[in-house]
This record gives sequence, structure tokens and C-alpha cells, in this order.
Amino acid sequence: MFTARELFERRRQRTRAKLRRSNSDQPRLSVHRSSKHIYAQVIDDKAGATLAAASTLDVDFKSKSSKTGDVAAASVVGKLVAERAKAKGIDAVVFDRGGYIFHGRVKALAEAAREAGLKF
Repeated sequence: MFTARELFERRRQRTRAKLRRSNSDQPRLSVHRSSKHIYAQVIDDKAGATLAAASTLDVDFKSKSSKTGDVAAASVVGKLVAERAKAKGIDAVVFDRGGYIFHGRVKALAEAAREAGLKF
């Protein structure tokens, strides 16, 4: 029997393997969520570097929202990471949801990033 953490790791590895096979030229928009916060990073896997990042712990976020663990907070983080990526010249990314299901906060972050101009 697998633990919940082991099942999560298997889902995350499966998702990232599909991303590597499908499109390795574009940077990856990776999402991590906890019960209190949500984090997003645009990662260049070839260089092994983070190009842009945003989270509910950022100073820019704290001026726009007070709650950190809801859908509204995730959409603010999505807009922030998209603006920072666009400032670095990144227009298209591959969305990496990790082991999370694409609904709720993860979906809100993705839709906000799309609205702010990122293509995926």
C-alpha cells in the first residue's frame, strides 16, 4: 500500500515526464501549494535556473491581498508571475501542475497567468 505522499510523488513524476517529452524548448511554470500559501516559478530546465517567481509571501502580494490560502490569492500570484515573466521576455511556457489536480487554486493561478499574457 502506498502512502499519500508516495502517490503524490508518482503523480508529479508522471506529469513532469510528459512535459519533458512533449516540449523541452519552453520554460516551465511550476506550481506548489500548501494549506496556507501558493508559489509559482518559471524555470529553465536546460540551464537549471529560475527565471521568474511569485508567491503569497512576496511584498508585492501583501499590498494587493490579505488572505493567502484562497482562490483570489492564487489569481493574484498568477498575475504577478506572468508580469515578471513578460518583463524578462518570456511569452510562452509549459504549465506544470505537479501532482495537484487542475482545479481550485491551481486552476485560478493558471487562468490569471493566461489573462496576464502568458501562453500555454
